[in-house]
Amino acid sequence: MSATLDAPPTAPATAAPDDPALQARGLRVWYGRSLALRDLDLDVPRHKITALIGPSGCGKSTLLRCFNRMNDLIPDARVEGDLRFDGESIIGPRVDPVTLRRRIGMVFQKPNPFPKSIYNNIAWGARINGYRGDMDELVERSLRRAALWDEVKDKIHRSGLALSGGQQQRLCIARTLAVEPEVILMDEPCSALDPISTARVEDLMNDLKDDYTIVIVTHNMAQARRVSDLTACLMPDVDAARGQRTGVLVEFSPTDLLFTNPKDPRTEAYITGRVG
Repeated sequence: MSATLDAPPTAPATAAPDDPALQARGLRVWYGRSLALRDLDLDVPRHKITALIGPSGCGKSTLLRCFNRMNDLIPDARVEGDLRFDGESIIGPRVDPVTLRRRIGMVFQKPNPFPKSIYNNIAWGARINGYRGDMDELVERSLRRAALWDEVKDKIHRSGLALSGGQQQRLCIARTLAVEPEVILMDEPCSALDPISTARVEDLMNDLKDDYTIVIVTHNMAQARRVSDLTACLMPDVDAARGQRTGVLVEFSPTDLLFTNPKDPRTEAYITGRVG
């Protein structure tokens, strides 16, 4: 293992936003006795795209799932520290995770449309959340917002499973938009897509950031450079007290700066392909 990975942790270099959408302070995440993330501090700005990068096993998806409490669904997962959304703590029994997930939506690595019509894929979440408006208008607006309407408007009552992979992913994004979240989390949303579909999803992300805060996990360095405004680099680090490797945040800065002039040697080693 390169000595670069074992360099002493340094404070991630970036100026904290005045009014962040999401905040983590002293965040630790455990799976059973295994510490997956250690002492992580992060401020995610509003109406920007923040990319989480780093080698497999460094805790990127774990961090992403913390923001809408998806880790609650994993047996033996435990979260310590402070997590805030709009300045309010989201940890603890007084916070309803279902309500939180309406405000902080998630798009997964593999498209997962429901085995329903395109129309009902969009309408389902709105219905169970008590939507009382014009459902036809909501479905069309959500599909337009996801840049999918023109491709499906003549087959709106066909199964969402009949769409191509890229269309299915945009359908899932439209389904997320239909419940009017404030934040969209994306866990490698393009990893299963072809280059043309990837470009469409990336264009969509840039269109959406004016209205939403977006956090994306990606292994694709070129994608992180293309779409994100800020990038956080996580790396595995040795926890001397436990003799195990755990994820730490080593650098967080504007994307152009991180890729052209990284401050931490571990970041440079990763983005240049020497590790990871």
